[in-house]
Amino acid sequence: MKIAIISDSHDNLANLKKAIYQIKKEKIELLIHCGDIFEPETMKEALKDFSEKAHFVLSDVDEDYFKNLDENYFKDFPNLKIWRKFGEIEADKKKIAFCHSPKTAFKLAFSQKYYIVFYGHLHFPFEKTIGKIKLINSGNIAGLFFKPTFAIYNTKTDKLELKILS
Repeated sequence: MKIAIISDSHDNLANLKKAIYQIKKEKIELLIHCGDIFEPETMKEALKDFSEKAHFVLSDVDEDYFKNLDENYFKDFPNLKIWRKFGEIEADKKKIAFCHSPKTAFKLAFSQKYYIVFYGHLHFPFEKTIGKIKLINSGNIAGLFFKPTFAIYNTKTDKLELKILS
């Protein structure tokens, strides 16, 4: 399975749409967003042409934007799952966790319960191994402080590729 990992879009709809376009061209089967989305409307607008599964984890800032939403706000997006603090999935027998906070990411990695942990917040790509766990930050889509980047992880080949948004 090919998974796209994005983070820190900070309401930059133009870059988010560019990323979604590139992700669709890569025939990605799953999208993970590691927080700092901001306005829920930005997420809806970016995902309206994306029909694959998507998992979005909320940052503390996102919680403020999302807390008063009606439960039907995302009813037109049946493939979207929103997580609080952190999420987890299994793909090709690999347990994957994702979150926004580096502190949470390191806790998840130190637990040694996952194959790989993705996280956001730092805005620059970062990779570290803790025990047997891969800890990955894909950078930021917004292009704040650093070039806009995202990652593609192939669970079958175990290859991780960093993409610079073009």
